[in-house]
Amino acid sequence: MKEKTIKELIEFGIINIDKPTGPTSFQVSQYIKQSLGLSKTSHLGTLDPQVTGVLPIALNRACRLNEYLMNKDKTYVGIIRVHKEISKEELQNIANEFIGKIIQLPPVRSSVKRAERVREIKTFKILEKKGKDFLFTSEVQAGTYIRKLCSDIGKKIEGAHMLELRRTQAGIFNELTAITLYQFDKAIEEYKKGNETLLRKVLVYGEIISTILPIIKIRKDVVKKVLTGSPIFKSFLEEKPDKKIKQGDKVAVYSDSRFIGCYNYVNSKDLIAKPEFVFN
Repeated sequence: MKEKTIKELIEFGIINIDKPTGPTSFQVSQYIKQSLGLSKTSHLGTLDPQVTGVLPIALNRACRLNEYLMNKDKTYVGIIRVHKEISKEELQNIANEFIGKIIQLPPVRSSVKRAERVREIKTFKILEKKGKDFLFTSEVQAGTYIRKLCSDIGKKIEGAHMLELRRTQAGIFNELTAITLYQFDKAIEEYKKGNETLLRKVLVYGEIISTILPIIKIRKDVVKKVLTGSPIFKSFLEEKPDKKIKQGDKVAVYSDSRFIGCYNYVNSKDLIAKPEFVFN
C-alpha cells in the first residue's frame, strides 16, 4: 500500500492529544481544528477541564468514526481522598463491592441527561496510600463517571472524593502515543515551514478502525457500485466472511488494501451488509 500523503492523513486522521489541566475537551478540539484549518473536528470521549490524559481528536471525515471508536473501555489513574482513617486493605475491600455492573446517576454538571444507567466497573485497584490519599487505577465501561464512583465509595466510609484524575487509555489509544499541545504546536510550526515530518508522525490514519472492526473483503469490479451507496451482496464478496461475525455487528469493508467504509452486518439471504459510512 502506498504511503498516504499528508493531506490524506489530515483529511481522514486522528491525533491522540495528552490533554492538560485547564481547557475543556471542546476547546482542545477547536484548537486543533483552527491550527490545521479544518472544517470540523471532534473529540472521542469528554474529559473534565481539571482531568488530564488521553483525548483522541478526529479530523474532518474521521469524525464519522466516532461512534465506532468512542464506546470502548477507558482506563484511569487517580487519587481518592477519604474523610476518615482507613487502611489500604479496607478501602480495597470496599472498592471491590463496586466491581461489576453498577447503576450510576450522572452528576448535575454533566453534558448528558440525568437518568440512572448501568455501567460496568472492570477493575478498581488501590496502589498506594499516603495519609488519607490513595492512588488508584480503574478500568471502566465508556460513560462511567469516576468522580461519582469515588463519591459512592465514600458513602460506605463516612465520605471520600476524587482529588486527581488522569485517563491513560481510551479504547485503542493510550498515553504512550499521546502528544502534548506543545508538541502539536511544534509539529504545526514545522509543517508551515514545509517540513511535514513531525506532523506525519503524530497523525493516525482513519483506517485504524479496522483494528477494532472485523473485515469483509469485496471484489475490485464492484467497488464503483459500492462507493455510490450499494449494499454488500453475497455476489460482491472476495471471500466468505468470518463465521464469528454476527448479525448487527459493525464491519469494515475493504477491496484489497483499499478501505471502503463501515457497514452494519445483516447476513440475510443475499444481503450481507448495509452502508453506514462510505469512504468515497
